[in-house]
Amino acid sequence: MSSALILARRIAQLLVGLVLYGLAIAMMIRAGIGVAPWDVLSQGLAVQTGLGFGLLTIIIGAVVLLLWIPIRQKPGIGTVLNVLLIGPAADLGLAIIPAQTELWLQLTVFAGGLALLAIATGLYIGARMGPGPRDGLMTGIHARFGVKIWIVRTAIEVVVLSTGWILGGNVGLGTVAFAVLIGPMVNLTIPLLRVPTALPRNAKSAVPTN
Repeated sequence: MSSALILARRIAQLLVGLVLYGLAIAMMIRAGIGVAPWDVLSQGLAVQTGLGFGLLTIIIGAVVLLLWIPIRQKPGIGTVLNVLLIGPAADLGLAIIPAQTELWLQLTVFAGGLALLAIATGLYIGARMGPGPRDGLMTGIHARFGVKIWIVRTAIEVVVLSTGWILGGNVGLGTVAFAVLIGPMVNLTIPLLRVPTALPRNAKSAVPTN
C-alpha cells in the first residue's frame, strides 16, 4: 500500500473512530445502568453546572491535556481531535438515542455501546496519530516518574469515578462491566485495526515477484 493511501486511511480511521466513540458513550448513557469513570465525572459536572455533557467532555479533555505540560508529553493531531470531536458526537447520540427503561433493552443497548466503543478505540488508536488525553496522561506519568501503569490508571480512575459519583454521576452495573471488559476487548480491536506502516522503497524492490 502506498504512503498516500496509508495516510488517507489513517485520517479516515481516526475521524470515524472518534465519532463512533462519542456515539458509543451516548448508547451507554441512554442504557441508564452506569457508565465509564470519565463519563461519570462528566455526568456529575453536568448535574452540578447545568452545562451539556458534550461541552463538559471537551472541557475535561482540554484540562487533562494541560496536565501533559509538566510531564513533558507532546500531543498529536489525534490527541487534539479526540478533545474536539468526542463530546459533540456524544451529544449527537444523546439527541437521537432514547433513554431505555426496560432491563433487557438497557442491557442490550449498553452491550452494543461497549462493543462499539471497543471498535472505535481500535480505529482511533490504530490510526497512530496520537493517544487520547486521558491515555497520554497515564503513560506520561509512567514515563516521567516510573510508576507502574496499572497503579497510575487505577489511581486516576478511582479519583475520577469517586468525584463524579459524589457530584451525581451514574455509577452502576455498567460501570463495573466497563472496568472488567474494556481491557480484553480493546486488546483484540487495537491490533486488528492498526494501520500498517508503508514499506520503504528498497524493501519493496527486494520483495520477490515470482
